[in-house]
Amino acid sequence: MGKLLIIADKGDTCVATSRGLQLAAKLGHSAEVVAFTYAPLGKLGTDKAAQSKMRQQVLDRRREQVQARIDRFAQPGQKIAFKVVWMKDIHSWIVKRATSVPFYAVVKTNHDSGSMTYTSTDWHLLRACPAPILITAENKWHRTKPVMAALDLDTTRKSKQKLNSTILGEAKAIAEALGVELKIISAIEVPTLLADLDLVDPLTYAKEHREKLLPHLKALAKAHDVPEKDFVTKRGPVDRVITSQAAKVRAQLVVMGTVARQGLKAKLIGNTAESVLHHLRTDVLAMKPDP
Repeated sequence: MGKLLIIADKGDTCVATSRGLQLAAKLGHSAEVVAFTYAPLGKLGTDKAAQSKMRQQVLDRRREQVQARIDRFAQPGQKIAFKVVWMKDIHSWIVKRATSVPFYAVVKTNHDSGSMTYTSTDWHLLRACPAPILITAENKWHRTKPVMAALDLDTTRKSKQKLNSTILGEAKAIAEALGVELKIISAIEVPTLLADLDLVDPLTYAKEHREKLLPHLKALAKAHDVPEKDFVTKRGPVDRVITSQAAKVRAQLVVMGTVARQGLKAKLIGNTAESVLHHLRTDVLAMKPDP
């Protein structure tokens, strides 16, 4: 049995708490719920005793709010640990905690606030957190809709091929636990510049690449006992293929891989998972390859 780390944020509207507890119960995992709160009490000009009292009042109020939400969504007999942490920059605490405990996933509500000058907590976690990140969308969760695995069948790197197997295995296990259909999607991305210059024919390029994908596809299908016909490939940019296909089948969860870039390049471009999160209005479980 594993454990989910659920980040209780956004007060009474936090969807990570409800979805995290529901998923933990379905998968047979325990849950650790963490809520954060912080106020710059040092700027008030009061003595330490008064600041300590105010801090405790803030912590107690936050604890009451989140405990009420846990009580509302907890399943009978579910094992749940809960704590409130006084912390401003929460991503560093989450990364440290996930480094010391092998969580099945970190569950967090989507905060799409990344920009050219600001990196959101979500972006920090996608890059630095060792555990898979389940970003929950703030829309109605379609519990009867399918789980979708987004695979990079075009890769020749062993680490990414292994990640494909992990993604498919997790997506299948979640779909079975939820009692829903499994969908599988992979993109064939035609080089835009070459297509624009008529140096390649997009249809021919896609057809030839589908043939190259078959050995990896067949191996995955056999390893996970999934019919080969369930593997769908679409031509186009990876993020657009994933988002459009997820919208088409109304997937409740997309399981996909993410490989973090570093430095300015990551700030300006981001990775595929971040682009998908920006456009997709459903839950995304982002998984990293083994180091």
